[in-house]
Order: sequence, then structure tokens, then C-alpha cells
Amino acid sequence: MTRTRIKICGINDEHALDAAAKAGADAVGFMFVQGSPRYIDPETAFGLSTMLPPFMATVGVFADPDPDAFAEIEQLCPTTCTQLHGDEDARLVRTLGPDIIKAVRFDPATINENLARWDEDENVGAILVDGSAGGEGISFDWAALAPLITDLSKPVILAGGLTPDNVGDAIRAVRPYGVDVSSGVEATRGVKDPAKIRAFCEAVRRADSV
Repeated sequence: MTRTRIKICGINDEHALDAAAKAGADAVGFMFVQGSPRYIDPETAFGLSTMLPPFMATVGVFADPDPDAFAEIEQLCPTTCTQLHGDEDARLVRTLGPDIIKAVRFDPATINENLARWDEDENVGAILVDGSAGGEGISFDWAALAPLITDLSKPVILAGGLTPDNVGDAIRAVRPYGVDVSSGVEATRGVKDPAKIRAFCEAVRRADSV
């Protein structure tokens, strides 16, 4: 059975980074959205990225970025992937691409349209489905999503309200390419809990074994 990839998002200190690496996460996310409780400046993020083991990916997370500001951040902290979590249109995605991870909100009224739209966009490498537009950890009906992604050509990453306690159920319902967690592994808002990171990764591996 295919292994579910794991991204721990909102990494902003060495302890969280070390916990994610040791727990076997595939990627860490750096939140470059100012005003977020998980915001990290690009210089600090670059310093953390130099501590990662080989083959572990970094993801820069943005929301409706100005292209010039985006380019400056990428110069200061080059990342493996770019994740867009705003209301970006196709032109902006093309400007910032290729291989964008494009986040969409699970809204029954629009999810089919959005999945089809970004699945056809050559600048999008994967689609992340979240429970909210801003990525604030809101869960949704995973079973309702499952039949909507069976014919997509792009990998689907599941996010929104995931925790060590429910990620196994989410994986069994959707069988996504990957899962993305942030608030679900925090001790307090914006501060990661190494024990929860370990528990989350262990829960993913258990779900993959079934």
C-alpha cells in the first residue's frame, strides 16, 4: 500500500524542526504569511533548513503574495516547494510556479469546480484540501471528499483539523497522497509539541499498515 506523506507545518524553532525530523516527517512548512501566529522570517527559516537531514523537504507557505516579495523571500530562503493558501488566480499561480501546492477549501458548493480547475492547471503539482480558507485547523467531512478525488491526476494532500487522534480515520476515509498538520500538534497556538508530532507520525504509519 502507498505510504502517506507527512508535512508538519508552521515550524518556527529548532525543537519543532528536530522533532519532525526524528519522527520521520517528509516535509516541514515555513509560514511566510505575516500576522500568522506561526510566521517565521525567511532568514530564520533558512537557518533551520540547513539543519534538516538529507531528502527532507521544505515548503514555503504563502497567501496571495506579491510576486516581488515572493521572489525576495525565495532568495533569502529557497524551499523545495511553494504552497499557496489564499485566493490566488491562475495568472499568479503561473507567475509563482511551477509545481505549486494549491490549497482549496472544502465547500460542497464549490469543491468539484475547484478540484477540476486546479487539476487541469499545468503549474499546479498537488492540491491541498482544507476545511477553511486560511488553514486554521477546521475539520470537514472526509468521506464526502473521497469520491471526488478518485479521477484526479494530481496528488491530493489532506489538511484541516487533523490530530494524532483522528488522522488515522482521515487516511482510511480518503487515502490521500499526504497529510498536513499544524495546530493539531501544538501545545499552545503557534508552539509545537514534540510529543504530539511523534504521536501524529506514528498514527499515520499505523493507518498505512491497515
